[in-house]
Amino acid sequence: HLRRKEHWLIVKGEAIVVLDGKEIGLKPGEAIDIPKGSAHRISNPKKTPLVFIEVQQGDYLGEDDILRLEDDYGRK
Repeated sequence: HLRRKEHWLIVKGEAIVVLDGKEIGLKPGEAIDIPKGSAHRISNPKKTPLVFIEVQQGDYLGEDDILRLEDDYGRK
Protein backbone atom coordinates (compact mmCIF):
# COMPACT_ATOMS: atom_id res chain seq x y z
CA HIS A 1 0.00 0.00 0.00
CA LEU A 2 1.31 3.39 -0.88
CA ARG A 3 -1.24 5.45 1.00
CA ARG A 4 -1.99 3.52 4.17
CA LYS A 5 -0.26 1.80 7.04
CA GLU A 6 -1.76 -1.09 8.99
CA HIS A 7 -1.74 -2.44 12.53
CA TRP A 8 -2.41 -6.17 12.98
CA LEU A 9 -3.39 -7.58 16.40
CA ILE A 10 -3.53 -11.34 16.86
CA VAL A 11 -6.69 -12.37 18.74
CA LYS A 12 -6.61 -16.17 18.36
CA GLY A 13 -4.16 -18.68 16.93
CA GLU A 14 -0.63 -18.11 15.71
CA ALA A 15 0.57 -16.11 12.73
CA ILE A 16 3.67 -15.82 10.63
CA VAL A 17 4.07 -12.32 9.24
CA VAL A 18 6.55 -11.67 6.46
CA LEU A 19 7.49 -7.99 6.53
CA ASP A 20 10.01 -6.85 3.92
CA GLY A 21 11.44 -10.37 3.73
CA LYS A 22 11.74 -10.95 7.51
CA GLU A 23 9.57 -13.65 9.14
CA ILE A 24 8.02 -12.71 12.47
CA GLY A 25 5.98 -15.11 14.61
CA LEU A 26 3.03 -13.67 16.54
CA LYS A 27 0.77 -15.14 19.21
CA PRO A 28 -2.49 -13.92 20.77
CA GLY A 29 -2.12 -10.46 22.28
CA GLU A 30 0.86 -9.58 20.10
CA ALA A 31 0.72 -7.00 17.33
CA ILE A 32 2.76 -5.62 14.48
CA ASP A 33 2.78 -2.33 12.60
CA ILE A 34 2.97 -2.48 8.81
CA PRO A 35 4.47 0.75 7.39
CA LYS A 36 3.30 2.32 4.13
CA GLY A 37 5.07 0.87 1.12
CA SER A 38 6.34 -2.28 2.84
CA ALA A 39 6.01 -5.76 1.35
CA HIS A 40 3.90 -7.81 3.77
CA ARG A 41 1.77 -10.90 4.14
CA ILE A 42 0.31 -13.00 6.95
CA SER A 43 -0.12 -16.75 7.13
CA ASN A 44 -1.46 -19.33 9.55
CA PRO A 45 1.13 -22.07 10.23
CA LYS A 46 -1.26 -24.17 12.35
CA LYS A 47 -4.51 -26.07 11.76
CA THR A 48 -6.33 -24.02 14.40
CA PRO A 49 -8.10 -20.86 13.18
CA LEU A 50 -6.21 -17.57 13.05
CA VAL A 51 -8.18 -14.47 14.01
CA PHE A 52 -6.63 -11.03 13.80
CA ILE A 53 -7.78 -7.43 13.73
CA GLU A 54 -6.48 -5.15 10.99
CA VAL A 55 -6.61 -1.41 11.57
CA GLN A 56 -5.94 0.68 8.46
CA GLN A 57 -4.72 4.27 8.73
CA GLY A 58 -4.12 6.72 5.91
CA ASP A 59 -5.70 9.23 3.58
CA TYR A 60 -7.04 6.50 1.28
CA LEU A 61 -8.12 2.96 2.20
CA GLY A 62 -9.34 1.60 -1.17
CA GLU A 63 -8.41 -1.90 -2.27
CA ASP A 64 -6.97 -0.48 -5.50
CA ASP A 65 -4.04 0.84 -3.43
CA ILE A 66 -2.73 -2.75 -3.19
CA LEU A 67 0.27 -3.66 -5.31
CA ARG A 68 0.43 -7.47 -5.37
CA LEU A 69 3.98 -8.74 -5.66
CA GLU A 70 2.83 -12.37 -5.57
CA ASP A 71 -0.60 -13.93 -5.14
CA ASP A 72 -1.20 -17.54 -4.20
CA TYR A 73 -4.97 -17.07 -4.65
CA GLY A 74 -5.23 -15.73 -8.20
CA ARG A 75 -6.50 -12.26 -7.26
CA LYS A 76 -5.76 -9.37 -9.60
